Amino acid sequence: MGSMDVHESAPQLVNWDLAAATAARLAPPGPQLEPWEAAEAVASLRRLADEAVPHVHRITGLAAAKDLRDSQVLIVDRGSWAKANTQGFEVMLGPVLTQLVEKRASEITPSAARVGGALTGAQLGAVLAFLSSKVLGQYEPYAALASDSTIPEGGRLLLVAPNIVQIERELNVEPDDFRLWVCLHEQTHRVQFAAAPWLRAHILEQVGQLSESLIGNMDSLMERAAAAAKSLRERPWVSSGEPLPSRGAILDLLQDPAEKAAISHLTAIMSLLEGHATVVMDAIDGEVVPTVKTIRQRYNARNQNRGVLETFIRRLLGLEAKMRQYTDGAKFVNAVVESVGMEGFNRIWERPENLPTEEEIHAPERWVARMG
Repeated sequence: MGSMDVHESAPQLVNWDLAAATAARLAPPGPQLEPWEAAEAVASLRRLADEAVPHVHRITGLAAAKDLRDSQVLIVDRGSWAKANTQGFEVMLGPVLTQLVEKRASEITPSAARVGGALTGAQLGAVLAFLSSKVLGQYEPYAALASDSTIPEGGRLLLVAPNIVQIERELNVEPDDFRLWVCLHEQTHRVQFAAAPWLRAHILEQVGQLSESLIGNMDSLMERAAAAAKSLRERPWVSSGEPLPSRGAILDLLQDPAEKAAISHLTAIMSLLEGHATVVMDAIDGEVVPTVKTIRQRYNARNQNRGVLETFIRRLLGLEAKMRQYTDGAKFVNAVVESVGMEGFNRIWERPENLPTEEEIHAPERWVARMG
């Protein structure tokens, strides 16, 4: 897939530099570390990221795990993670912003674009600041597509050192064991994209089609956004008995059939990727990670104890839906592997047509039947 010059496409609608700077400024401070502790954590994560790859290869059977030289591993702080994500957003949204400028050219003056770009950049930065303290690691395939990128073609894996250290301290678990456990999950994502070289372009295409639909229905989207905002104000989000929205409040805006179909397909892909990584994580036993049972118990218990404000924000951003993707996807992967073995499951990485639908994620036997 060729690169795109996102800097020339529509930078005036989102001030990406301001987004990165805002995120870095607003990100909560990480755990207090002496210089030698920080250096040790970085070296340890780099070593354990490498150690994780043979285990991913053994569990998944994916030959792509043998050679990941076209991507890179970076140990980053919260600000660097936020900046990396602004670059990814810029690649994904650049063409969409160009379309919006062209569609509303008579309504968007340069001065209005500057003001709007600053406002949108600051808002995006605030969201990334919140997320920057929650993410342990992330495979980032899109920034490599920017025209001025020096990132390898295969993208990059980001491990957020301060967050990993903070969680391992909160859980009071063995640092090296916890770090390897995290690396197993994140390296699986790196291997997935290496095993399916078409996957990055396919997801980008789906996001593009969804965005084009949203741009085409911009007027009705504004009405839906207003209605959703009213619903958010009135809904008792933190009441324990209320069911969660199907895919997070923001995505509940999407009512158009084409938009819902695109979201359904992307949801299925994300469930597959997260679930597959969770299965790899759960396949590790005490021989590889001696304290893995303790880590699982304490980590899962921690996710049940969040404050009111964080609960609201996570639901607003659809992060609770992401947590369900881990469990839904893992059930799908386990069921398919039990039915046709890992080799049969790995047909999923051969071509886009082999990806499961959202319906198949919840009915794995239908995917198995469709694959023959």
